[in-house]
Parts: sequence; C-alpha cells; structure tokens
Amino acid sequence: MLQEGQHPHERLLMADEGDGGPGSSYLTFVVMEELLDKLKLLRYDQEFIKDLKMKPLNRHYFALQTNPGEQFYLFTSLAAWLIRKSGRPFEQPQEKDDPNSTISSILDSLRQIGVNVDFPPNKLKQGFGEHALFVLDHLADAALKNTSFTWKKPRPVVEVEEEEDAMEDESELLLEKVEEDMAAEISDEDEEDILHLDDLHNLHIGNKTLTDSQKPDGILESTTNSEGWKLELERILPQLKVTISTDVQDWRTHLEQMQKHRSGIDEALTTTKGQLDKLHSDISSTLEKIGSREKYLGSQLEPLLVQYRALQDEFARVNEQCREVSGGVKERSRILARVTEELESVKQEMDERGSSMTDGTPLVNIKKAISQIKSEITGMDVRVGVLEHSLLQARLRDKNLLQQDMNTLPHVLV
Repeated sequence: MLQEGQHPHERLLMADEGDGGPGSSYLTFVVMEELLDKLKLLRYDQEFIKDLKMKPLNRHYFALQTNPGEQFYLFTSLAAWLIRKSGRPFEQPQEKDDPNSTISSILDSLRQIGVNVDFPPNKLKQGFGEHALFVLDHLADAALKNTSFTWKKPRPVVEVEEEEDAMEDESELLLEKVEEDMAAEISDEDEEDILHLDDLHNLHIGNKTLTDSQKPDGILESTTNSEGWKLELERILPQLKVTISTDVQDWRTHLEQMQKHRSGIDEALTTTKGQLDKLHSDISSTLEKIGSREKYLGSQLEPLLVQYRALQDEFARVNEQCREVSGGVKERSRILARVTEELESVKQEMDERGSSMTDGTPLVNIKKAISQIKSEITGMDVRVGVLEHSLLQARLRDKNLLQQDMNTLPHVLV
C-alpha cells in the first residue's frame, strides 16, 4: 500500500514554479512510480496490456523520452482506458487519428472530472514528461475513485527476529559474563569458607577450644597438587580471553576526540581573534574612506551630471526630429523612385517609336513584297497566255472538223 502524503500533482506544480528544491527534477520519476502502482491496483496488466498485446510499462516509461510516436500512442490509449474505467465513454484512439482532436477530447474529459488544466495542449504531443504524467495521474485517481478504492494509513510490518541456533565461541566471552561468573564464584567460596561470628561466640561460651579437626582445612592448607593445577589452568585458559565490543555511535568513545578538538578550537580562536579584530577595524576604516570619497566625487560630479542629463534630453529630441525627417525623406524617395520608373518606361516607348520611324527596314520589306507580287503576276500572265493559246487551238481544230463535216454532208445526201 502506498503512503498517504503530499500529492504528486502539487509537487509537480511546485517544481514548475521553482519551489521544489534541488530534487524537483526527479519528481517525474516519483510520480511515474506512483502511477504504475495505481495502474497495478486497476489491474491494467489484465485489462489493458492483453488487449493491446504489448509489454508491461517500466517504472520510468513516461518520465524519459524513448520513442515519441510509440509513447504518444500509448499515452492516448492509456488515457482512453482510464477514462472508460472512470465511467465515461471514450473511443479507442487509432494511429491515423488527428492528434490535436484526440488531445482535445482527453482534456475535455479531464475538465469534466474537475481538474484545472493550465498548460497548452501541444505539451502532450510528445507523449512523455510532467504534463503527460499530470493527465494520467489525475485520470488514474478518478478511475480508483469510481471503483470505490480508498487509501488507508500504512501499517508497519512487525519484524519477527528469527532465533539462530549458533554455537557460541568458548574462546571469546563478554566482559559482563566474566564478571558475573567471577562474582558468583567469590560469593560461593565466601559462603563456604568464612566463619560466622555467631559460631565463634558459641564456641567461647562453652569454654571449648578449637582443635585441629575443627579448623577449616580448605583455608589453611590446599589439597590440590601442581599437576592438577596446571591441567585445570590449561583447560580454562582459552576461556580467559575477553573481547570488549565497542559501539562507534557511543559518545563516550569520541569524548577524548571532542575534548582535543575543543582545545584546538580554543587555541586557534585565541590566535585568530586578534587578527580578525584588526581586519575588522581595517575594513571599517576603509569603508569609511570609500564613503567619504564617494560623497566628494558626487559633489564634484553633480554639475557635470546635470549637464549630461540636459545633453541627453537634447540628443533624444534631435534624434526624434531626425527620425521624423527621415520618415519624410523615405516617403519622397519612394515617390521619386515611382516617378523615375514611369519616366524610364516613357523613354523606352519613345525610343521604340523613333527607331521604328527612322528605320528603313519596313520599306525594304514592302519593295521586296511588291517585286515578289510582280513576279507572281508575270507568271500568272504567262499561264493565262498559254491557256488562251490552248483554247484558240482547240477552237480552230473544232472549226476545221465542223467545216470538213459540212463539206462531206452534200455528197452523202446525193
């Protein structure tokens, strides 16, 4: 279960405004991980991943740029699925759809659930970044709310310490255990061997003296030989090694070091305090001298500054007049260019007309045409004469034939 704290949307807005601190550039990764947890709660791996036949999203997918086209398609598809999970109809986007209309529909659905969108829609065309995570995170919250999901307070897991059946090293004992064993042994020996005052008082009351058999032999004379003592010493010698475990975080281990540093600081302070006081006095006197010099220079340069301001105002006025005059000059220069262009066109037209009037080429062409016409007329006359001659010959031939026929006709009649 995720912990309930400051909302990631607020942290992203603080990062945009520059109030997020040095870790604001990594908030997109945090929001992406929280978004992935929310998608897992919505069972996106069973309802969304299987439908699109794609791989599960990694925990930095929409926080980093990998493939803008693929990321934009997955962003719109995931947003459409979350909108449908929140109880609102939304068609599945296709790759051939207009991205502007798809983004507009997603933002309209986001406004319908009461989310204020204060960034331009083209920020979502890249398909990754804080704005895409902003939209997906709000839609995931709306989908969780529609599924009646509620965030609960985190319950810390109780850690159960497992008992380790480890063999303790007989050669290493803690100091406390050794002290307890030694105190127990001493107490046992004292209880066995020490005579009580009440016993001695009872002995003197009975007028009896202590005999050799009544004396404690364990105190006056040892019954252990040297060989047994050596064997016992060899047996118990490994257990006499003591290991003291020191805690590095304990302030007692650093007490001597703290005192040493404190004495070093005191010695350095005594040597540097005089130098710092001297430096402070020198800086103060220097600042006073600089202040007096500034006042003197200000009093000396005041007339020049007034004159400079007056000249600057005069320069601004002259510059404005020059700008106005230059504007009139530009207008007149434009008129002059237009008139010059018209004059050039008139000159070109006059030159063409003058060249056409003084040029004899048309007359030569006319003479050539006339001579060509005369030659054609002569040829036509020759053809007409030939035709007339041919017609005359034909008529004469027909006349001769007719006359011959007339001459032969009387003889035929007779």
